[in-house]
Amino acid sequence: MARTQVAIIGAGPSGLLLSQLLDLHGIDNVVLERQSRDYVEGRIRAGVLEQGTVDLLIEANVGERLLRERLVHDGFALAFADRTFRIDLKALTGGAVSVYGQTEVTKDLMEARVAAGAKLLFEAGDVSIEGFERDHPAVRYTHEGRTYELSCDFVAGCDGYHGIARRSVPAAAMQTYERVYPFGWLGILADVPPASHELIYSNHARGFAMCSMRSLTRSRYYLQCGLDEKLEAWPDARFWDELRLRLPADVAAALVAGPSIEKSIAPLRSFVVEPLRFGQLFLVGDAAHIVPPAGAKGLNLAAADVRLLFQALVERYRTGRTALLDRYSERCLRRIWMAERFSWWFTSITHKFSDDAFAQRMQLAELEYLTGSTAALTSLAENYVGLPFEGPPGMSSS
Repeated sequence: MARTQVAIIGAGPSGLLLSQLLDLHGIDNVVLERQSRDYVEGRIRAGVLEQGTVDLLIEANVGERLLRERLVHDGFALAFADRTFRIDLKALTGGAVSVYGQTEVTKDLMEARVAAGAKLLFEAGDVSIEGFERDHPAVRYTHEGRTYELSCDFVAGCDGYHGIARRSVPAAAMQTYERVYPFGWLGILADVPPASHELIYSNHARGFAMCSMRSLTRSRYYLQCGLDEKLEAWPDARFWDELRLRLPADVAAALVAGPSIEKSIAPLRSFVVEPLRFGQLFLVGDAAHIVPPAGAKGLNLAAADVRLLFQALVERYRTGRTALLDRYSERCLRRIWMAERFSWWFTSITHKFSDDAFAQRMQLAELEYLTGSTAALTSLAENYVGLPFEGPPGMSSS
């Protein structure tokens, strides 16, 4: 039986980042991933990073390309009633966000782990976690037709919403909170210049639209769509025509269309499980929580989880103390629920939930109030740039 200190399930950005940070502190770990490396590196995800996430990537020695290629955004725009209003993040908070695709974050982490000779195992199937209520759990898996067992001190479940980590926990041992939204996001990636130099979130009677980018030459656009929509019903020409209809006239005129290089439909949900620790098993990132993508909090929340877990594990192996491990769930959940609140609220004012005319007028009234109030704008900006890693302002981070 093989032995390691920390078994990490999942080689997405949270699993790779945790592995990298633990390795830098001399903590042995093994990463098991059910997909291939090409699949993991090719996944298209969000691209807005809070400064706390950027700082953590720098601490992990994977920030060089990020700092060189990122786009620093001091603001973003809300569009409604055929006009746009810029939210000046810098003036309101002194902060900013960085646009750098999650795909690029994953590539940077993967290259760093491979260069360090990390124990990364792809296409590991039939993973099971056993004895996590005891001091030394075991992870069983199959690879290339053979079955293996890995003994460890701790298991980090970084394997996403559909992963085995959370499903290994008895349902009676956790409380689940969920809100499923009655729509999804149809996203398109194209090698065209962005319609604007900053992100635009558009509230429109036909449904939400968003203009974003991955670089100065690669754009990412989204349309709110029904959950029963099929990709084949959305050829590129239809997508671009619909996007123009949902944007203010000046933004639509600046839009450059082009062939899509990726197109997908994603359902939206809010989801949290409590607690995040079960014996020696710790849930990290999407295994523990999902946010709707408006506001781009998913990857940033995962990074916050990773930060707290790696610090707790370092304390445990350096001093033998378990105070931070014991408080991992509590400390993570402070920030998780604040991000869930913001993502839910931001979705509620930008998306079309029904044809109810009263509800639509309430959204417009909310947007009019928001854009006319410095106090309301400051609250929005504070949440958008990112609350402190361990909780909202005024809460102890001890």
